[in-house]
Order: sequence, then C-alpha cells, then structure tokens
Amino acid sequence: MHRPPAVPGAVALLIILAACAQEPVAIVEASRDCGDVFGGQVCTWTRMQGDVVVAAGADVPMATIENAPDEMPMAWPPTISARLPFPEASHAQTGLTELTVYWEAHGHPPGPYLTPHFDFHFYQIPGAERLAIDCADTTKPVELAAGYQLPDLDLPPEMVEMTGVSTLAGLCVPQMGMHSLLASELESTELFRGSMVLGYYHAAPVFVEPMLTKAMLMERQSFDMAIPTIPGSTGAYPRTFRAEFDPAADAYHFTFSDFAAGE
Repeated sequence: MHRPPAVPGAVALLIILAACAQEPVAIVEASRDCGDVFGGQVCTWTRMQGDVVVAAGADVPMATIENAPDEMPMAWPPTISARLPFPEASHAQTGLTELTVYWEAHGHPPGPYLTPHFDFHFYQIPGAERLAIDCADTTKPVELAAGYQLPDLDLPPEMVEMTGVSTLAGLCVPQMGMHSLLASELESTELFRGSMVLGYYHAAPVFVEPMLTKAMLMERQSFDMAIPTIPGSTGAYPRTFRAEFDPAADAYHFTFSDFAAGE
C-alpha cells in the first residue's frame, strides 16, 4: 500500500500555527456602566477586538423613553438624568469619556427644538472639565463643521430671571458647553425629529450629541445619523453613528464606530 510521505514535526507545527493565525480575534465587551433613568437601565459600553476598540456606545431601553415625565421642574443648569463614564483605557482610541443624559420635557429654544426630546451628550473631555464649564469664556471656534452654525440666543424675561443672563453666547449652557446646530434646522419652521449636535468650549470641540425627540424614538425604528468632519479636533472621535432598535430587548443600541484622529 502506498503511504504519503511523513510531514516533519516542525512543518506540521508551522501549519497549525498558520491556521490559528488566520482565526479572527473575537470581539468582546470590555466594559459596561449602567444607571437608572426613569425606571430603565441606560448603559454605556465598549467593545474591543484584541487591543483595538471597534465600537462604543450606549443601550437605551424603551422603558426610559416611555416613562419620561410630561413635566420637569425648571432648573439652571438643567437637571442631569444620568452620567455614565467610558473606561479610561479607551479614551485615546475613541475620544469618548462619558455620557450625560438630559430629558427636555418641553424642549428648549430655538424654536425648532421646542418639543419633548432627549439630549445624549457623548463627551470628549474629562468629567471635571465638563463640570467646570461656566460659559464665562465666550470664545467660539475659528471654523465650524460644514452646514453648522453657532448662534447666540436672546432669552425671554422669565429665563433671564432664572439664569441671570440675557444671552446665551453660542447657545452655551453651564456644565454642558456651546451647541452648534445645523443651519437647515435653525432656519426651518418645522419641529425637528433628530439631529447630531456638536459641542464646544474654549473654542475647542467637547462633545457629539444625538439630540432625539421622544416621538422619533417611540417609533422603534433603527436609524443612522451623520457625524461631520469637525475642524479643530486633534484627538480621535467617531465618524459613524447608528441607533439600532432591538425588538427582543425592547431597547436601542446607540453605536459609535470608525474612530479616527482629527487634524
């Protein structure tokens, strides 16, 4: 009987190692931090493939959206519903440091945003720096993202009494920052549904914010939102955002990916 030639042990080992090397490295959830928001657990998470962060984001259950109250007491700065960090080890790769959640029961000015919505601020600065934002620095960035504006907002008398200021320079809110909005929305007479807001302070980018109406989220439909090139960004930040609705979990998975450095 003819027998095939024996494979030397060293060659066999190389074949085994080569086969192993071709197996993809599993994507694993490296961290998760959760907090209660209106009876639902909102969680930030980070996923890694080896040493590389491939995605980061947050899970937002429908319980949080459905239970958001119709009325909220007026406060300045606005009342925060949750603050959830991302792991320090992932900051350099993603640019994301923490998520803050705000519920605007009646919306807020300018006009297109006077409808109930959530503000999901994904910050690019440490929490201590965010808390130190007092809006005393009214310096604006030299260049904005294409199609965006950073307007000043004159407040009505009742808000002047509450805030102690007559104008929000660059729509700056203490402990948040300035808010740059799409010019097409600011010029519209229609109420918005969902928008990607860009945040600044000290003339530098500080957050990206999916600002989403309750009505839109109640549709339980997946959607994508564009993240523009942000002039002045020197560190990494996400270039892709998707909100994937998961019927089994009855929740949205907010996912940022395609992280890359700015200028």
